[in-house]
Amino acid sequence: MSKAPVPSVYTHLPQWALGHSKEAAEELCALVLDGKKTATCSALYHYENEPVPEPGDRSVLLDGAGRPRCVIECVAAEIVPFDEVDAKFARDEGEGDGSLVNWRKIRESHLKREGYFAADMLLVCEHFRVIERLDFRRVAP
Repeated sequence: MSKAPVPSVYTHLPQWALGHSKEAAEELCALVLDGKKTATCSALYHYENEPVPEPGDRSVLLDGAGRPRCVIECVAAEIVPFDEVDAKFARDEGEGDGSLVNWRKIRESHLKREGYFAADMLLVCEHFRVIERLDFRRVAP
């Protein structure tokens, strides 16, 4: 994927969108921008060829149209078995009704669509904060 235009101070950062569809990326990005989503997770196997996020790591979050919307910074990351993810993390993901039961249902469905799910599978659970909102209509040099 080619990089979206961002202010020059952020061009070196990785760029990515949440979710696996344009619609999901749009919805999840909106939750981040509204402050309702401050965490995300991925299966550990997604990190075979890249490092697991660490506190201080920054990236550009894209919306469903691939536009840069904000810069986020990892504040905490840990590897946790699916069945040990706690209610606080589920709430911080900001999706559905915020309950752990709902989070497990949504995440299990998502992981099964990816092709693999096990109750004890390892997830990379990351908390982040927005450090700057980006106006995708104006890119400053």
